Amino acid sequence: QVQLVESGGGLVQVGDSLRLSCAASGRPFSPYAVGWFRQAPGKERDLVARVSKGVGHTHYADSAKGRFTISRDNTKNTVSLQMNSLKPEDTAIYYCAATTRAGILTTPGMYDYWGQGTQVTVSS
Repeated sequence: QVQLVESGGGLVQVGDSLRLSCAASGRPFSPYAVGWFRQAPGKERDLVARVSKGVGHTHYADSAKGRFTISRDNTKNTVSLQMNSLKPEDTAIYYCAATTRAGILTTPGMYDYWGQGTQVTVSS
């Protein structure tokens, strides 16, 4: 199975950028679809962006469109989430998740492997 480790979180100001990285080990990452989720205190874990296995089609939550970009580098076994124009409402723990399933993968239950999460705090 694949192990996932997130990095790149931190404390930033409104309007700043952060780049989160999800590094996979144990197996090649290319056969896995990957999603970035986030969970704020007292809220559900929601999908932010996902990238399919294979050709790497991407999908974004409405809250992320135009500001976030998900990308994968299968040669480095990583998936990144570039976050620009950050807002206080982006504050959450961000999780990387992976699955070998295909299709429209939008809920946490569709993913089999999870990282430990990285905290993103956007201060106003």
